[in-house]
Amino acid sequence: MTSTGGHLPPDAPGPDGDDPHQAPDESALAESFPTIEDALAAAEEEADPETAERLAAAAEEDAEREADLQVVLRSGLFSGPDSDVLDEVLDDETDTPDDDTDLSTDPATGRGGPGADGVAPSSDQGTGTPEEEALLADVTAQIISRAPEHDIQPSLDRVRDALDLLGNPQSAYPIVHLTGTNGKTSTARMVEALLRERGLTTGRFTSPHLHTIRERIAIGGEPISTPDFLTAYADIAPYVDLVDGQHTDSGGKRLSFFELLTVLGYAAFADAPVDAAVVEVGLGGRWDATNVADGQVAAITPISLDHTRWLGSTLIDIANEKVGIIKDGATVVLARQPEDVEGVVLAAAAQAGARVVREGVDIEVADRELAVGGQVLTLRTPAGTYEGIHLPLHGAHQAQNALIALATVEAFFGGAALDGGVVEAAFASVRSPGRIEVVRSSPLIIVDAAHNPAGVEALREGLAEAFDLEHVVGVVGVMADKDVEAVLGELEPLLDEIVVTDAGTERAMPAEELAEIARDVFDEDRVHLRPRLSEAIDTAAGLAEANAEEVVTRTAVVVTGSAVLAGRAREVTGHTGA
Repeated sequence: MTSTGGHLPPDAPGPDGDDPHQAPDESALAESFPTIEDALAAAEEEADPETAERLAAAAEEDAEREADLQVVLRSGLFSGPDSDVLDEVLDDETDTPDDDTDLSTDPATGRGGPGADGVAPSSDQGTGTPEEEALLADVTAQIISRAPEHDIQPSLDRVRDALDLLGNPQSAYPIVHLTGTNGKTSTARMVEALLRERGLTTGRFTSPHLHTIRERIAIGGEPISTPDFLTAYADIAPYVDLVDGQHTDSGGKRLSFFELLTVLGYAAFADAPVDAAVVEVGLGGRWDATNVADGQVAAITPISLDHTRWLGSTLIDIANEKVGIIKDGATVVLARQPEDVEGVVLAAAAQAGARVVREGVDIEVADRELAVGGQVLTLRTPAGTYEGIHLPLHGAHQAQNALIALATVEAFFGGAALDGGVVEAAFASVRSPGRIEVVRSSPLIIVDAAHNPAGVEALREGLAEAFDLEHVVGVVGVMADKDVEAVLGELEPLLDEIVVTDAGTERAMPAEELAEIARDVFDEDRVHLRPRLSEAIDTAAGLAEANAEEVVTRTAVVVTGSAVLAGRAREVTGHTGA
């Protein structure tokens, strides 16, 4: 059964016998996730009388919640848990974190907390009332208590089961699916901009986030609002509980952090509703939670070595995972790849009966010139040539991303050319936070989320092209599961000095350990250790300014090594927009 709105069976009454598709109020929120009751009680003390009355009513809603779940069981949509499992779900008043929970994560953002690097999370990201923001913090804490997104669980069954209960919202709109190693998020933003400029209401699902978990689910080009996030979570929570119970009772695992967000994103897009969704895989492709949906266009950005612990140690292994998103009869838009990787993609496309549009064969960046704040492009596709396209992003890799995005949207509309004005306006509006982004001018501070060797190479080339820099100080923090020596090796020709810091999560390599490796790659006197990010940026700025005073030169601080670090650096410098 497919549904584009609420997710109870069509003939099921709502809690009060009303429309089952109506959005829940605060009482319904408490009904759907009882661990929020404490937050409601705390908020009640400071709320106005009308709000206090609504919040107090939440405690009386348990019977209605049980009735709703009984409706689900009787509907025949879910054949898993028996009444004992249902009782267990209804009685579960606490959510104990898994052993792999990142206890340093801030519940308001889903990222490293202030204890990790001395940077408090931004306070201006909220879009709801104080009560709603308190609920969001509680919900985020529940979500991040699950297995982290890099903990691969090779099964799509959990996500499929949850979406089946919800009426398969991922089937309610066409999907553009993106995979690759680098450039996915920037390309997704460009695809979305083109679709919106054509008049479509869009959903965008990307990861990771820089500041708030809401960034991962965007509707109409903006992060989902706090109230809408809470409504979507309230909508899916009972069914997630049921699926968790079914799988854990049979010896399996409950939905992971990323799987739950995938379910939430697909449901939120259906409820908006959106005309199209742009969906970026979290990791790989074949077993990625997003792959329960069928994308009519599959875009594949450049593939390189990354996440080798989970995807394989060779490019062939990684490519075999990523081509898993290619569905029967789809169109594949393929960025330029190493020859052996291209062979894997072409074989998979042939097996699926998919059409392939290849960079270097069918599409190309015909010309590009530097311009103030970015570059001007000429892009050639099967449908035509687009000239004088201003892209306010730096680097040849962003020109490539624009090409892939343009060809992807052409394919989405059946291969027809797009209006030149649409293309110009869409690309002119594109922003990609944390990608060669200038966040301060004196001294010049640039933030980039490069986290693997290929990403650092693109960073180096972009900086060399767009900035006349003679002395660069790096602030670097990386995740422990990355190829750290290779990342530092790519950074060495760029950085005159490096300030090693902590990326801000339990997954990060400790700054002291990273400094030891850095001393082997750089001359020892070029390496400085400052575990706290705020101190690291201050130190780097001081080094850059001292050099500028001694020699007439163009200096800069570049903060890089992980998306988490990029997000926290944006907060330090007051850049928190998405």
